[in-house]
Amino acid sequence: MIKKAWIEDTYAEVFDGLYCRVIVTADDEEMLKRAAEDATATPSGVIGRVDSGIERWLSEEETPDKRKGVVLQFWKGLDKGKPLEDLVRRFEKELAYRIRQDVLVKPFTSIFDALSVRPEGKIDMMERVGHCGDGFEWQEQLYGRNMIVVPIMVPDFLIERYIGYARGISGGNFWYMCETKKAVMDAGKKALEAISQIDGVITPFDVCSAGSKPETRFPQIGPTTNHPYCPSLKQKLGNASQVPENVNYIPEIVINGVSTRAVKEAMKAGIEAALSVDGVVKISAGNYAGKLGDYKIYLRELFP
Repeated sequence: MIKKAWIEDTYAEVFDGLYCRVIVTADDEEMLKRAAEDATATPSGVIGRVDSGIERWLSEEETPDKRKGVVLQFWKGLDKGKPLEDLVRRFEKELAYRIRQDVLVKPFTSIFDALSVRPEGKIDMMERVGHCGDGFEWQEQLYGRNMIVVPIMVPDFLIERYIGYARGISGGNFWYMCETKKAVMDAGKKALEAISQIDGVITPFDVCSAGSKPETRFPQIGPTTNHPYCPSLKQKLGNASQVPENVNYIPEIVINGVSTRAVKEAMKAGIEAALSVDGVVKISAGNYAGKLGDYKIYLRELFP
């Protein structure tokens, strides 16, 4: 049973975002793993690029071309005050980088649209991915889909021509405050495993050691350290420190998902798993005093 005393009375501040969901397949399981991990290795939403993550692995029975596969999500935050079409163009450009540099270059890979809801719109992959064929690319109906065939030196790369995008929720999160290094790693593994069982969510940073805050002395860097919660600054900050007694580590797990329901379910599963580990003494969450996010997810409401 989860005691509310273990959970701080606070909230995660979450954001609207656009996401696409794709299936990557490959002949070789190791090559599939490399493609998935490379394409999702660098979460970049805080610097205006794309966040991404592995949602789940697929068997041959679950993919269009009957090969092993993986579901990946790619995310772009909604910039308030900017036209949606500008955002989609930026999303298309960033998504194409990931596909060209991390998937297309892996032998015998293919990409299929996997959006599970009605798309808000679709991105035409011909201009920024298909034209890697230098004008020799062609379209073909394969696996019941409209595919672009990109001729490359290990023939050939296949990608579905239109990748749909929809709106979802990004930035769900929780902090699990720990006494020991062992608790950081053990609780992190258990939490990520629990979250991976929830459909429609990703953890773009997995276990993250560096929570940030909106204000900074160095805007050229972007978000900088959330200093009141840095254990090594506790003595220096004195009463300004927000690190509780007996807490030496405050890792964060960030969750993006296709719906608020999915994000809440993942947060609850991750928190329950983390609290099952000795040395985890408290749960909190990152927020910006309600000034930036579109919604709030209150931690204690997850455990009525």
